[in-house]
Amino acid sequence: MSGNTQLLSNTLAAAKAEGRAALIAYLPAGFPTVDGGIAAVKAVCEGGADVVEVGLPHSDPVLDGPVIQTADDIALKGGVRIADVMRTVREAHEATGKPILVMTYWNPIDRYGVERFTAELAEAGGAGCILPDLPVQESALWREHAEKHGLATVFVVAPSSKDERLATITAAGSGFVYAASLMGVTGTRASVGAQAADLVRRTRATTELPVCVGLGVSDAKQAAEVAGFADGVIVGSAFVKAMLDAPDDASGLAAVRELAGELARGVRREA
Repeated sequence: MSGNTQLLSNTLAAAKAEGRAALIAYLPAGFPTVDGGIAAVKAVCEGGADVVEVGLPHSDPVLDGPVIQTADDIALKGGVRIADVMRTVREAHEATGKPILVMTYWNPIDRYGVERFTAELAEAGGAGCILPDLPVQESALWREHAEKHGLATVFVVAPSSKDERLATITAAGSGFVYAASLMGVTGTRASVGAQAADLVRRTRATTELPVCVGLGVSDAKQAAEVAGFADGVIVGSAFVKAMLDAPDDASGLAAVRELAGELARGVRREA
């Protein structure tokens, strides 16, 4: 069975055709429970997310800030496994028809087996993977299997990336390019800043792939700002925080659905 990289490309192209950026939501699998995590992905799609990144919880999430680390801890204490991540992708995609990616560090895939992981992700209807810590020069095995199974390989670029490095990264990637708006870990920020716009401009000079910006966007105003220069707006910590702050699971689902709606208006610049 082939994965849904084409659905991802079509979804991003459709947003562009509407004259707007795509809204990409991030939520970790297994948080607050496996079933609760699946419900949360469905809720953000109902609210207006175009694409969802499902996080594979990791015990040492070096690029994630305290909010996502807290959610990962809850998921890991609940016993979340890669099989639960695949189930989250499958059920979310079947329920919404939207492209669902997995965001993961390399170590769990390496331990699980590249062929096994890519085959299972494709079978679950996944659209691809975002691999923030896999160096491009060490990615050939992954890319070979991902391509075979119809999965996108999304690499992360940062403001510190030199132009030559950007070209190397974007040439190896597919689906879209994840532009980290600032140096540091994930988390909401008061301002996303000019660094992100400059990074998008430099990245676009190297590729035809859509360039989507993450790290720091937390409200409709910031989403609108980023939508003014990026092809997609990626929001993670704000969704996770909304669930962490909710008094119960039902309130958490309502909160992320409402936030997705606000952000969806933001990327359409209706905020």
